[in-house]
Amino acid sequence: MYEILTVAKKEFMDNWRNKWIIAVSSIFMILTLVISYFGSLRSSGWQDLEATIGGMMSLVQLLVPIIALMLGYAAISGERERGSLMLMLSYPVTRLEVLIGKFLGLGAVLAVAESIGFGVAGGVIALNVTGVQWGDYLVFILSSILLGLVFIAVALLFSSIFKKRSTSLGGAIMLWFLFSMIWGIILSGIIIARYGFEVFTDPDWVGPTWYYAASIINPISAFSVLVSLNVTPVQTNVIRMPSFYTTPLMLLILLAWIVGSLLLAHVILNRQDL
Repeated sequence: MYEILTVAKKEFMDNWRNKWIIAVSSIFMILTLVISYFGSLRSSGWQDLEATIGGMMSLVQLLVPIIALMLGYAAISGERERGSLMLMLSYPVTRLEVLIGKFLGLGAVLAVAESIGFGVAGGVIALNVTGVQWGDYLVFILSSILLGLVFIAVALLFSSIFKKRSTSLGGAIMLWFLFSMIWGIILSGIIIARYGFEVFTDPDWVGPTWYYAASIINPISAFSVLVSLNVTPVQTNVIRMPSFYTTPLMLLILLAWIVGSLLLAHVILNRQDL
């Protein structure tokens, strides 16, 4: 455990010195405040945290994955290119400990950045509105951190597969496009081909089970459903969800992505000649 924490601390401090935490925290804080103040078409001025969360959903689904991928894509391949990975493994530390340590360190970077950014913004909003529901906002922040951890784990997997940072970066960007855009387009295309365009304008239409199951395989969709199930202002905007969409299932899917990605990265690293 000491070795894991040592690697995690090194990863965290490297990103601290590179001002990653300050930069990412500032991005989250500024965008949250902008959405809260300018994000409503119905009225001007500050919106409460609940209304702000509704406007932030799309932003988080796009921004958190790409930031997490940028944090982790070179964690292994970059060290391998510089030759520092072999030096690190010459010490009494295993490849698994290095992998887990890097995951924890990068996860801490993103968690701290999100907590500071969203937290400071939430405090500013609370000073300007009344009746703040901090419980919903906390659930939203924790769900966003969990989504970031998923993509950090996936980034470490890509960084373990590819030997060059440029290739890892390309793979990370393609994965972001897949989950953010292509996945939904493919599923929608299949539905349109089978049922026609009118299904998306029919409020009473219920899709087949496979469609809903395939949707939540995407971790971004699982995050969206998780927030929709647990954050009151987002619940009011949800038209209909199948009965098997539950909080434990969404958490299980997101955790499965984390554990599965790290296990596969470990297997790949163990088979490679570094």
